[in-house]
Amino acid sequence: MNDLVIHQTGRRDAEPLTMRTLLICHECAHLDRDGLARWLASFSDLVGIIVLRETKQRMWRRIKREVNRVGILRFPDVLAFRFYYRLFLSSRDRRWQEEKLAELCRAYPLLGDVPVLYTHSPNAPEAEAFIRERGPDIMIARCKTLLRESIFSLPAHGTFVMHPGICPEYRNAHGCFWAMANGELDKVGMTLLRIDRGVDTGPVYGYYYYQGDAAMDSHIVIQHRVVFDHLKELEQKLVDIYAGSAIPLDTAGRTSSTWGQPWLTKYWHWKLRIRGTKNASNYAHVSRRG
Repeated sequence: MNDLVIHQTGRRDAEPLTMRTLLICHECAHLDRDGLARWLASFSDLVGIIVLRETKQRMWRRIKREVNRVGILRFPDVLAFRFYYRLFLSSRDRRWQEEKLAELCRAYPLLGDVPVLYTHSPNAPEAEAFIRERGPDIMIARCKTLLRESIFSLPAHGTFVMHPGICPEYRNAHGCFWAMANGELDKVGMTLLRIDRGVDTGPVYGYYYYQGDAAMDSHIVIQHRVVFDHLKELEQKLVDIYAGSAIPLDTAGRTSSTWGQPWLTKYWHWKLRIRGTKNASNYAHVSRRG
């Protein structure tokens, strides 16, 4: 199940590389595995990638957690959305992701060798050994699994997530979807936060908002755009974090809520609201740096 290979990625040779970074992502997440990795290597020394291979056991554990969250009567609503997405939305989203990946590959050309560890969990002993050996200053976790403290505390400057949702209001899963479904358009975005022991409760270093047409984009495309539309800003923020000049934002006193998988009924509530709006541009947001 576990193997180590050398992966080629992008890098700008003209600039001295001092910040060491490491990426954790899923095997099927090509935008992260191939696109985000090239971006990281363009301004830092990308010292390793941990690629997670999904197991049936982990999938069933997530299903059980979602049933416990929403209840057995609501769970068919979750399943209905997944069926609807695969039937009507997934092919268009794949094309969007392929085009975005091609764009990233043009922007960050292939160059350099980076060790890659394939494993089933970021908390596995071999993952911990790999991180210790590679010695990153900053680690980016693009995965569905909560990291143990023995893992996220290894990088000298912390482990960070690009959470699809504005925290603390939209913690856990699919925050962009739920903000849209709830009509909170000012909270459709991504939170850059440092991992702590909680679920998306760590220090917040920035908000990066959706700028697009929500009448056309799916929740998956929106989740990607709040990251990939802001790479220049994210690069600067990570450099500032490494330099020690980035200050966490004050989130005290704000509502904190956790969310789960999308429901088909909430999806139609979101889309029907947009269709009933004469000017769909009301659902587009201008990027603001946090």
